[in-house]
Amino acid sequence: MLEDTSSSGDECPVARTLEAIGDRWSLMIIRDAFDDIRRFSEFQKSLGVAKNILAARLKTLVEVGVFEVRPASDGSAYKEYVLTERGREIFPVVVSMRQWGERHLFGPEETRSVLLDNSSGQPLMPMDVRSAGGDKLGPFDCHRSRRVADES
Repeated sequence: MLEDTSSSGDECPVARTLEAIGDRWSLMIIRDAFDDIRRFSEFQKSLGVAKNILAARLKTLVEVGVFEVRPASDGSAYKEYVLTERGREIFPVVVSMRQWGERHLFGPEETRSVLLDNSSGQPLMPMDVRSAGGDKLGPFDCHRSRRVADES
């Protein structure tokens, strides 16, 4: 489970999310899982991360429900780390980070990977935040409010 120093008592969803998945290696593991990497050795090879760090991050990601561990799909003795529905819901976060990086961290002539829609072969539309009515919102069009969980 997460360490006692976690922000589990924090009312801020951003703080809790960062506690669960917010470090570099966790996000890179999740990114690789979206590219259908499933085995420990494949993550290690792709990321070049130390085995002890990878093991710790995968353990935490399983504990918070991002991955589940299954027997290897090829019948071998290996285990696979498979994204859960909760894990798949992180996809828009990763895409948003990718798009921000494309806009702000690469020069116009710099080579970079591009995420393409499988059906059209085209790059994805830029992500944005929308109101319940469909209007595009910026950071100063929103505010935080405290919401108490329903008792039902």
